[in-house]
Amino acid sequence: MVSWQMNGVAHVMRLVYRRRFVTEAAGIRTLNRPKGPSAPPKAIRRRWNVTTTSVNGFDVHRIGRADKAVVYLHGGAYTSEIVRQHWSLVDFLAARTGFEVHVPIYGLSPEHHGLEALGLVTEVVRGLGKPCYLVGDSAGGGLAMLTAQALKGDGINGFTMIAPWLDLTMSNPGIDAVEPTDPWLYRAGLRPIADAWTGGLPLDDPRLSPIHGDLDGLPPMQILVGTRDITLPDCRLLRDKAGGEVTYHEQEGAIHVYPLLPVPEAKAGRRAIVEHIRATVA
Repeated sequence: MVSWQMNGVAHVMRLVYRRRFVTEAAGIRTLNRPKGPSAPPKAIRRRWNVTTTSVNGFDVHRIGRADKAVVYLHGGAYTSEIVRQHWSLVDFLAARTGFEVHVPIYGLSPEHHGLEALGLVTEVVRGLGKPCYLVGDSAGGGLAMLTAQALKGDGINGFTMIAPWLDLTMSNPGIDAVEPTDPWLYRAGLRPIADAWTGGLPLDDPRLSPIHGDLDGLPPMQILVGTRDITLPDCRLLRDKAGGEVTYHEQEGAIHVYPLLPVPEAKAGRRAIVEHIRATVA
């Protein structure tokens, strides 16, 4: 089971984060709140050579320099900015793989929408000119899969999704049983955020909800998800439907994006990600 008393940190995170999604009104407030900074923190800049370029008008930060690349796509329901837990994983990936890590700062809703983010990430991947692996958590996990689908795997050796948001409709009937056990995420608050991200397209458009897209010909994928996470039913569905190679990790008792959190399960989750990257990228 997840320990919520680990230095008090995870417990506080749970209480703060759940308020953003518990009702539709809370979701709208989350959608409309001011965005925070997105630049790499000082700790990252002290440890790594960080360069920043602009692609399609958005910053893309490169951590380190190597002949192989990871592209990391942060979560936050497509409306919250990158935070220190994401940067911690970026640091870990750069240190443990020896790859450079590219972090596109895609535009967030309600000012921006899904096709704009997809266009940015596909452009970043096309411009790398070297072996590439995608990693994304939550909303970023869904965006990673959308990118692999859009490019038909071209230039992408593999990808990891940590508790990905695979279906903006959130209509999988299995969610009904999991939602009461998820201490963070509620569909009521996520629905207005999903609507804003579509840019007027249907929620089940395959360019927004990758589980409705083409599952054939994808590069090797890895999925990590906990059993107390409303993304679990769609992760299981994708595992069963995907035509390509799938490495699936389901952590009993773990909550949303557990490899990013200060919980005991995170260590094994992060190690599994690095192992998959090393085994996949030639």
